[in-house]
Amino acid sequence: AASSGDPPDWQTDLPIRRAQMARGDPSSPTAGKRKAAAADFNIGGRDRPTLGAPAGRPSPPGTSTYLTRGEVLVICEVEDVHDPLEAAAELRDCLDSHRGCLLSSSYEYPGRYSEWTLGFSDPPISLECWGRRFRITALNARGRVFLPALGRAIREAPVLNVETNGATNAAMDVIEGVVKEAEGFFPEEERSKQPSIFSLIRTLVELFQSDADAFLGLYGAFGYDLAFQFEPVKLHKERDPDQRDIVLYIPDRLLVINHVAKQAWRMRYDFCFGTGGGQHGVVSTKNLPREGDVQPFTGRNAFPPGVSGREYEPGYFAKMVDKAKEKFARGDLFEAVLSQTFREPCEQPPSVIFKRLQERNPSPYGFLMNLGRDEWLVGASPEMFVRVETDPRGLRVETCPISGTIKRGKDALEDAEHIRKILNDPKEESEITMCTDVDRNDKSRICEHGSVKVLGRRQIEMYSRLIHTVDHVEGYLRPEFDALDAFLCHMWAVTVCGAPKTWAVQFVEEVEKSQRRWYGASVGHVAFDGHLNTGLTLRTVRINDGVAEVRAGATLLFDSVPESEEKETELKASACLNAVTSAAGLAKPADAGDTSKRGSCAGKQVLLIDFEDSFVHTLANYARQTGATVTTVRHTNVALALDRMKTVDLAVLSPGPGCPKDFNVSKHIDALLARKIPIFGVCLGLQSIVEHFGGSLGQLAFPMHGKPSAVELDSKVMRFGPIFEGLPDTFGVARYHSLYARRPLPEVLVATAHIAAGSPGGAGDAASTSGLNGGGADDLPVVMAIQHKTLPVAAVQFHPESILTSPDHGVQMLRNAMRMTYAGR
Repeated sequence: AASSGDPPDWQTDLPIRRAQMARGDPSSPTAGKRKAAAADFNIGGRDRPTLGAPAGRPSPPGTSTYLTRGEVLVICEVEDVHDPLEAAAELRDCLDSHRGCLLSSSYEYPGRYSEWTLGFSDPPISLECWGRRFRITALNARGRVFLPALGRAIREAPVLNVETNGATNAAMDVIEGVVKEAEGFFPEEERSKQPSIFSLIRTLVELFQSDADAFLGLYGAFGYDLAFQFEPVKLHKERDPDQRDIVLYIPDRLLVINHVAKQAWRMRYDFCFGTGGGQHGVVSTKNLPREGDVQPFTGRNAFPPGVSGREYEPGYFAKMVDKAKEKFARGDLFEAVLSQTFREPCEQPPSVIFKRLQERNPSPYGFLMNLGRDEWLVGASPEMFVRVETDPRGLRVETCPISGTIKRGKDALEDAEHIRKILNDPKEESEITMCTDVDRNDKSRICEHGSVKVLGRRQIEMYSRLIHTVDHVEGYLRPEFDALDAFLCHMWAVTVCGAPKTWAVQFVEEVEKSQRRWYGASVGHVAFDGHLNTGLTLRTVRINDGVAEVRAGATLLFDSVPESEEKETELKASACLNAVTSAAGLAKPADAGDTSKRGSCAGKQVLLIDFEDSFVHTLANYARQTGATVTTVRHTNVALALDRMKTVDLAVLSPGPGCPKDFNVSKHIDALLARKIPIFGVCLGLQSIVEHFGGSLGQLAFPMHGKPSAVELDSKVMRFGPIFEGLPDTFGVARYHSLYARRPLPEVLVATAHIAAGSPGGAGDAASTSGLNGGGADDLPVVMAIQHKTLPVAAVQFHPESILTSPDHGVQMLRNAMRMTYAGR
């Protein structure tokens, strides 16, 4: 495309561009563009997908022109943005009162998602539809310039009927019409070609088609009921006649931010149209004002009459699950996705809710859309619907079905436990298996045979309150199909309706009480260069008349637990509802230890004796979290440390390699007892205390090094010490030991915890012990903690400082140990 620092002479440029296109001039804007774009991907012989991020900034900044397939001359001015965050915030706030869209990915995943922002306000043109009826509206003076060209293109489409034509009536700002019903027979492979409202979208895409621009296109939202233009579903619910099925905009300015590339720029468009009808005139948007109508948001602090906080009473959704299970039992369905709506009065403007969602729930498909008519969509969707991009092999279509959900833990360790649980759950595996099999079938309808592949299987994606399992599927479109075909063949994703898809959609229509509106459909960008990027409309707040609605669903199988599925919908809705109602945000994951108790041991002096261990400083870290002062010394310097320290409130015997005799630990225990210093031992420390008081050690048949086990407390002997106060009766721990305390223990010691049944070394696991000192089944369950009956001496065999032991539990044990004292002190 031509580029210069000065705006082109649009009165003469349009005929020149037409001539270039007619003769295939290589200087025309689209010549060789596809080939060049493909070459950009293939660096080092590897494909480099964009991950949904905008292409690089046009270089250099300035003005360029190109001619579209429909002979529209597009003039694009590009300028750098020096403060992208401020620019994005200004646009976000503008959408409280101006129509437009802001799309933003704030989530990165290797090979899948990148971070970017793309948006605009005051578009010149909107497209809305209600079933098969459509309306194209000029939203300002610039939009009126579009109408004649749009009207001509629509009239030339055989399946579109124009009824009200603002293109020929200057007093009207709209083109209204209807899409004809399909006639004849369409094979399933061509279902996306039959007449539908997407016939109108194709007409607009063809009018503005050009490979020269990856940004210009249709932006907005698609409604759930669009599926009924392709699937013969008997409708059971009453529909809101004002509910739109599509709202799309053609922008004439864009803010583009590629956060990873650290690039930001603005694009301002002008459009030149031929007047048609055998005339040679040209009309242009040049110098016309870009602003549209201003309609400020009006909030409310209470529900209007007749509106409640949730669609169903508690327990009703569980009964819906029971109905689904009857369908599964008969084989009518394999899975189904049912949903319910939650509501809150909405005092804050949509921009504030969007900002809160971005801060609290980063996601690959964040969006704020002012759809006009007092309706906004604010979302943080985790799931791609369909993405289509060009690479050297052709048009690549990809999807990322999400199925499998579990709540986040309070920290990374608990997250890991939840991930292990969901990956080992056969129900969750069945859910995503069926979803991906249906998704592969959708692609196989229009993709090259052999090109449909699963790129990622049950991969983990983590969001503010939820953990999901996700598959990643790709395919390459056959030459006769395009991005819109890919979009339509997946309508709607199995993850929001069920399988078999047609029967599941019918079941949803029969069982759910209310119209889904935008839920379960999609939002995004249909680009005029042939690519497409859309996300599912999930985790979305619909704001209308000052009421915020959040709809959330659950994937159901025959082995679903109805009450659990109902709770899942409540959990999924919670992050969005929190953004509507609360400025405080979500509770942050807890740090190691209870912050409310930090400092409770302030003033305490701890001597930590290091027996050449690799974990001693983490143990010291945990002790310091209680507020205590910790001095760590090697075992060779204990006597010097004791002479230097005026007070020692607790001595900690660290873990270490070998056995107690390697460090002559009994000598240190004698010194500590003589000074009446309480002792707490860890691992080697426990073994040392047992030997010191006359006990013996055995050797495990299988060393437990870095292994998890469950520990069970002995409540009958808890009176002997405070070490486990405030902890559950059974909890997970990390073990790093080959040696263990033989039973019976010395008379002065008592076992306060042991390995729980089912873990190696638990009751009944006679194979776990053998060898040293003749150990056997009599030593089971293996001792995991001891307490002296009369002295402030205690120890644990496991490692409280390991990542396999909850940090909360580890810090609590050390805090409890500091409560041990000698009588009279």
